[in-house]
Amino acid sequence: MTVNNLIYVQAQTTWQSGVQSISQIRDFAPVVMDEPVVLGGKDSGANPMEYLVAALNGCKAVMIPLIAKELNFKFSALRFDSQGTIDLRGLMGVEGVSPHFQQLSFTVYIETEESEQRLIALQQAVATRCPVYNLLKDAGVKLNTQWVRQAQAIAV
Repeated sequence: MTVNNLIYVQAQTTWQSGVQSISQIRDFAPVVMDEPVVLGGKDSGANPMEYLVAALNGCKAVMIPLIAKELNFKFSALRFDSQGTIDLRGLMGVEGVSPHFQQLSFTVYIETEESEQRLIALQQAVATRCPVYNLLKDAGVKLNTQWVRQAQAIAV
């Protein structure tokens, strides 16, 4: 819902058992969150941090086309690969160890024939405006971002 230039987002979550929960977001299919067996779960769904990594990919998948349209920047394909590391000692309460990502590597694969200068302008605008990226950056997560230009496929 949008009111006075503010977007309100919400989810309802119900704990199931162990470390499993189910979240409902609007009218979409329920989202199961769990942990791998090694962390006390049943591995019945992705864990919350995996969803956060997917949220970063999804946020970039929203922001890149939105900003590219504003800049009249042409591209034909996007793909994302992200992975983070978490020191389990932080989750276990060891003082001085952060319970969130220690670092996160994020790669954008983009098919475009735009100039390097225009690609850099797109990168900078996306980094400035992507909410999930900035949430992680503001939390002090070390972000390693790489954009890889890929050749456009030629139609035959």
